[in-house]
Amino acid sequence: MGKWTEQDIPDLSRKRILVTGAGSGIGYEAARALAQHGAEVLIADRNELAGRASVANIRALRPDARVRFLALDLSCLQAVKDFGAALVARGKPLDVLINNAGINSIVERQLSVDGYELTFAIGHLGHFALTGLLLPLLNAATAPRVVTVSSMVHGHGRFDWNDLQMAHRYTSQRAYNQTKLANLLFAREFQRRMDRAGGKIKSIAVHPGVARTAIGANRRNLGQFNLADHLVTAVLSLVMPFLGQPAAAGALPTLYAAVSPDAAAGGFYGPDGFGEMKGAPKPASVKPAARDTAAGEKLWQLTERITGVRYRS
Repeated sequence: MGKWTEQDIPDLSRKRILVTGAGSGIGYEAARALAQHGAEVLIADRNELAGRASVANIRALRPDARVRFLALDLSCLQAVKDFGAALVARGKPLDVLINNAGINSIVERQLSVDGYELTFAIGHLGHFALTGLLLPLLNAATAPRVVTVSSMVHGHGRFDWNDLQMAHRYTSQRAYNQTKLANLLFAREFQRRMDRAGGKIKSIAVHPGVARTAIGANRRNLGQFNLADHLVTAVLSLVMPFLGQPAAAGALPTLYAAVSPDAAAGGFYGPDGFGEMKGAPKPASVKPAARDTAAGEKLWQLTERITGVRYRS
């Protein structure tokens, strides 16, 4: 059996798919490939210029592509609720939701408009709320999936349950690690809940390995740089071209989880190369921190209280 590639994507002309953070990087590459294979693709991003450019670029590749931009700021819970309500009001089933958006924050701790640590607010809280709000549309589809993008660094994530928003001992890497662990715990806990309820949604997590995206450059949009931020950006610009794979390759685990009949409910997929840094999609290593079912349930309950969103299957 050969390695899975974009060419293995089936005809998606009857599928409707929403991709968050599709204004650039892995999100864009996933949206492009899905649209080129016939899916109706909704590009959700807080950067309107980037989102509309993604639409234009995809239509340049396939003029009849069914793709459009929707503004979504995942850092604001009210904006997420308004977005979800508007989409549900339209009533069209959603076959796949790809929770891709995220940030690699700057050294200075930042808060969302709701007062939560920004990396966690966008990467976890916003996606948890969005998924819960879109359940009616997902359940209206025949074989719905939710794909959540985590990271290789999830195993380094740790929760201080008394300081989940990192008011103390904050570092940008610690915030990123915690958020990516939360992504994987969420995906796995969601599947456990689906299994208990007899639900039909497949919850699948992925990581892109080491991919060359704009996440490093996009840090400049998050606030004033200090010396440490300049150093981080310089290291990323030097290291990524050698270690990283193109964003299109980094998107393959996401695409596999979204459309492959072999992608398992509750699965976790990443590249098959050395250290899971590059390569074709395969089952990925779930680190011990993400196997902690008690932590997954506790995080779920806390997130319900923070967001005010409760899942009803």
